Amino acid sequence: MTDTPTTRPDRLGARLRRRMQDDRGSATAEYAVVILAAVAFAGVLVAVMRSGEVQDILTELVRGALSL
Repeated sequence: MTDTPTTRPDRLGARLRRRMQDDRGSATAEYAVVILAAVAFAGVLVAVMRSGEVQDILTELVRGALSL
């Protein structure tokens, strides 16, 4: 059987539909996005914690808690 102009696009469309419905690897991609978001949040948290104002506030908080 030779490919006629109408059967070849039909097979291509069917193959594309199968690939679009295949969700293998999507959970891994979701985990990667969550991990990247967590790393970004940790980076912001480290930057905030290194600022002098936040260190002073935390130091005063700990001193106040220990002096009770």
